Amino acid sequence: MKPASVKALFAGTIFASAFLLFLVQPLIAKQILPWFGGSAAVWSICMVFFQVVLLAGYAYSDWITRRLGVRAQARLLRLHVALLVASLAFLPIVTSARWKPTGAEDPTLWILGLLVATIGLPYFLLSTTGPLVQSWVARTPWGAQVYRYFSLSNLASLASLLCYPLLIEPRNTLVQQAWGWSAAYGVFVLLCAGTTLYMAWNWAAPMPAAPAAPAPAAAAPAPARPRAADHLLWLALPALGSWLLLAITNHITQNVAAIPFLWVLPLSVYLLSFVLTFESDRWYRRSVFLPLAAAMLALCAFGLQHRIGSDIKTALPIYVFGLFALCMCLHGEMARMRPAAAWLTRFYLMLSLGGAIGGVSVGLIAPHALPAYYELGLGLVLCALFAAVLWRRRRIGMAAALALAGCCAWFLALQIRGDVAGARRVDRNFYGTLRTADRNGGERGVVRRIYHGSTKHGEQYLAPALRREPTSYYGPTSGIGRAIAAAPKGARRVGVIGLGAGTLAAYGRPGDVYRFYEINPLVFELAHHEFSFIADSAARVERVLGDARLVLEGERPQHFDVLAVDAFSGDSIPVHLITTQALDIYLRHMQPSGVIAFHVSNRYLTLAPVVEQIALAKGLHAALVSDAPQNSHLDSTDWVLVARDPQALMREPIRGASSAFEPIAGLKPWTDDFNNLFGVLK
Repeated sequence: MKPASVKALFAGTIFASAFLLFLVQPLIAKQILPWFGGSAAVWSICMVFFQVVLLAGYAYSDWITRRLGVRAQARLLRLHVALLVASLAFLPIVTSARWKPTGAEDPTLWILGLLVATIGLPYFLLSTTGPLVQSWVARTPWGAQVYRYFSLSNLASLASLLCYPLLIEPRNTLVQQAWGWSAAYGVFVLLCAGTTLYMAWNWAAPMPAAPAAPAPAAAAPAPARPRAADHLLWLALPALGSWLLLAITNHITQNVAAIPFLWVLPLSVYLLSFVLTFESDRWYRRSVFLPLAAAMLALCAFGLQHRIGSDIKTALPIYVFGLFALCMCLHGEMARMRPAAAWLTRFYLMLSLGGAIGGVSVGLIAPHALPAYYELGLGLVLCALFAAVLWRRRRIGMAAALALAGCCAWFLALQIRGDVAGARRVDRNFYGTLRTADRNGGERGVVRRIYHGSTKHGEQYLAPALRREPTSYYGPTSGIGRAIAAAPKGARRVGVIGLGAGTLAAYGRPGDVYRFYEINPLVFELAHHEFSFIADSAARVERVLGDARLVLEGERPQHFDVLAVDAFSGDSIPVHLITTQALDIYLRHMQPSGVIAFHVSNRYLTLAPVVEQIALAKGLHAALVSDAPQNSHLDSTDWVLVARDPQALMREPIRGASSAFEPIAGLKPWTDDFNNLFGVLK
């Protein structure tokens, strides 16, 4: 083959592998997100899986290139082609229904097992391609440019992440996405097999001759063997970058829905720093990025205990730009330390190991070791301390870094104090952080509240005369309050998806049945021990653990008069609860004149038209009840009431309380296979 053709083959293989490697991440995560309650933790666990498999791929590449002789490598490359062919058996990458959880499994282990069974071998082979092909490039006459191929790889990854929320997700169903990726993977297998066989068959043949060059005055010295300190730095720098990536992603997805846009934005910025720092030395300038990173480090730490860090309008630009500035420093210093091509695969191996350490620390260890989301603050402190170590020989630089570390530690302490002050319980599990706290409710006395992240999920006044009163989002003039009041006068069956403090049980009367569905066992514990709505209710209260939709799929018809869909994930209803398929499941459990009430109050997403569209698609009737109560102890809410019988929405006190829906141009009914939260952002 001509040199130009070989270059094109190598570049095409690297680009395809990196593009598919990162495209599959939001694609597969979105497939399984509904099975785990829409929790943002799904993305963190997926990221840990991707990083660990990437590490395995880099270790495999390092072992091949550094431990095997030429002939052994040639034989193994043929085995590599066989693995590529075998990986086609995993296609298409559509998650099997047998992996749907029942609620008794550990979500973390279940997700990891699901990913291994669905995309394990293809993802591993994609992971091996970059370092393996780059090690082959290093043996060619143009091998001096090998690190530009690493930049090309990161550019392809960045392109795939930007394409997903902007081009792929809005225009394709999940099944189409899975088949499209699978077809592209088949093309990659052909490219990679061609590259591998070319190397195996031509290993002993001389490479195309490089242009003649003047003879050097003296032979170039052999590249120095990297020191142990170099290996530690290769490990620590990417570990801090990975730590910050996941910690910042967690931080900004606690107040907004766990949507691919908010997953891929930090990851895109993270990859962009790799692209710039490894493409050329001209992009990273210490004199520019070190002061900028120090300023952003302090600002990000300040946001931990100030409202600018919890308001998405300010938090998103601050933390995304902060991630970029910090990663430019971390990855820029790493690029300055890149070794000679002979140590390329070892360098990538340490880089990947560091990334995996950072990912595992935040994704797997932090949820069990920390009572709340404190890993971002810890990561900022670690970055400043690491800078102090690097600048230990320069007193001024070391002193400045230590002062910055102290500043970050102070703001972290303020964040912890703010969480603990007045808190009765602060607990964390796979589904996030839950906190209960008592506050002064003015003339009404002490009020106890439950928070998921920064979002209030219910409250109860502790005065004996007030503790049975519906509060917060569930007052008598709210959509759900009106729906329950309009239900038949006899014994009622009310279903509730999402427990919170159990406030809706306050509407229970003798003979009523209130059936609560809740995916988070910790919520059951807090509702029982911290609040008395359930214990005080005159109705019979039934509690069901598990994802409501999956449970309702397997249950006999419940004949609900009212079903409240009130399952929050941060500040949004999980998408899988507002699709046409979900509505079919709800309808199977409803009385003919029953009402389904969707709680769509949201600071960032316009969800009412989404519910209207799925109702119209099923020939149902919908009414929007926007409530702005005069009582200061109640919250403004938006509920959409859906019914088969239009007369059900004309009963008092629903009649006259509805308002017009705000149309969204081009909005189509959401299904399990096609939905796009990006299109309903306010």
